[in-house]
Amino acid sequence: MALTKRIIPCIDVDLDEDGNAAVYTGVNFEDLAYTGDPVEMATKYNQAGADEFVFLDITASAEGRETMLDTVSAVADEVFIPLTVGGGIRTRSDVKETLRAGADKVSINTGALERPELIEEGAAAFGSQCIVISVDARRRYDETGEHYVEVDGESCWFECTVKGGREGTDVDVISWAEEAEERGAGELFVNSIDADGTKDGYDIPLTRAVCETVSTPVIASSGCGGPGDAYEVFTAAGADAALAASIFHFEEYSIAEVKQYLADRDVPVRQ
Repeated sequence: MALTKRIIPCIDVDLDEDGNAAVYTGVNFEDLAYTGDPVEMATKYNQAGADEFVFLDITASAEGRETMLDTVSAVADEVFIPLTVGGGIRTRSDVKETLRAGADKVSINTGALERPELIEEGAAAFGSQCIVISVDARRRYDETGEHYVEVDGESCWFECTVKGGREGTDVDVISWAEEAEERGAGELFVNSIDADGTKDGYDIPLTRAVCETVSTPVIASSGCGGPGDAYEVFTAAGADAALAASIFHFEEYSIAEVKQYLADRDVPVRQ
C-alpha cells in the first residue's frame, strides 16, 4: 500500500513592533504583511485536518537570536499533530530546548550549513526522525554549480541560502541534500525562494532534482496556488508532503478541499 501524502500548513512567525509573536506572509521572502496570531492559527489548522504543522521563526537566524520558545510552547498546547519548529537553531542544546518546548521535530538551515556536524549530533542524541534539514534554494544561471537542470530552456543550478534567504552560500542544493542525508537527517524541507508566495505552483525542477537524489522524505514548499499544484508536486516531482501557507491562511482553499481533490485523482491521502 502506498504511503499517504501529507498536507502541511505553515506559519512564518516574527516579532511585531511591540515584541509580540505574529504571523506574516510575503512574496519571495520579502514584503511581509501581518496575517494573524500564531496560537489562533495553530488551533484552526489542528481542527481542519492538517497532517502536520510547521512553525518557522523567520528572523531568528538573521538577527542572531533564539527561537521564541514561549510561543512554541503555547502553539504546542493547541496542536495534537506532529509539530515542526525552525529558526535560530544552532546547537545541540537549541535542539533539546525546542523539543522540550513541545516540538516533535526541529527544522535547521543556517546552523547546519555553518556546522554540518550539528546534523549528526542531533540525530545521535534525539533520533533522525527529529532532524529536518531546511533548504532555502534559489536558481543561479552561472557556471559555478555542481548539478544542473533545464528550466524553461535554460540551464541552472540551485544555491543554498541562509538567514531567511538573505545570504548566498555558493553551496549546491543537490550536493547538500546528499550530505545532509548521509549525516542523519530524517527529512528534507525544500523551499524555493523563486516560487515563494507567488501561487504559481511549486518549483518542480528543484523538487524533482532533490527527490531523485535522496531517499529521505521530501517536503515541498513555496508557490502553492491550489489543489492542482499539490497534485503536480506529488505526481511530477515525487514529493512526500506538500506545504502551503497563503491558500490556507486566506481561506482560498481548505485542507479538506485539497485532500478531496487529491483523493479523487488517486493520490493517497489521510482523510
